[in-house]
Amino acid sequence: MAPERRRHTPCGDGHVVWHGWGPLTGRPVLLLHGGSGSWTHWVRNIPALAAAGHQVWAPDMPGFGDSAALPPGSDADAIVPHLVAGLRALPVAGPCDVLAFSFGSLVATLLATAQPDSVARLLLVGLPVLPLASGRGVPLTRVDPSATPAERDAAHRANLAAIMLHRADSLDDETVALQAANATRDRMRSRRLVTTDACQKAVQALACDFACVWGEEDVLYRGRWGDVRAACESNPWCVGTSLVPQAGHWVQHEAALAFNRLALRFLNRPLPRAVAP
Repeated sequence: MAPERRRHTPCGDGHVVWHGWGPLTGRPVLLLHGGSGSWTHWVRNIPALAAAGHQVWAPDMPGFGDSAALPPGSDADAIVPHLVAGLRALPVAGPCDVLAFSFGSLVATLLATAQPDSVARLLLVGLPVLPLASGRGVPLTRVDPSATPAERDAAHRANLAAIMLHRADSLDDETVALQAANATRDRMRSRRLVTTDACQKAVQALACDFACVWGEEDVLYRGRWGDVRAACESNPWCVGTSLVPQAGHWVQHEAALAFNRLALRFLNRPLPRAVAP
């Protein structure tokens, strides 16, 4: 699926690459991908959002995809200023609704607390609200650069099955190709903040409507849903938490139809009075 629009905004010696769809007159929706990802983490959701009349912007965040890298050791907090500057340069009027996935949902909470005027409300997907074990606590298969194409394909399939997807039938060739393209362009290998309470603190500081969604079989939090939900719902701005059955961490891809219905329902909620047109 090709973007309808492509924009570049400054990022160090390079650029943040933004991909856009939908009418420029629609309410802006910002999509933030997860770690080792790119805008293609949302490839099964963008058509539904654009068809519903939303102005959709999905950047490759700094350090990922086609965007410039950040200095070594940079983490989620270093991405925020580049997103703020980019949004100011785009044809976006007013605050955005933000849909953010995994590592991107940590970035989104930091964005909303640092620049509340930029964010109307948040749908946080696979939110790492409780600290994750170092290395995410899930053993992954190393993808050897010298491996044959078949060996690399097998490694990506194994990693998708280990951490991203729940059902075996979700491991189709298109999905494996997306994973392979994204993983090879990940230049932010050390993401320490997800192993701390930084996300939980940012969630507690949110002062805009937000909802949270996970796949019910997400290996990062399966069996801890009581604590996960409590960490979000303790903030009175939380308008709901949802678990999508038969889906893993990459829930918006594995259960796209169910997720799209949920996302559009969230976006169709009346806007908080402070951001209503």
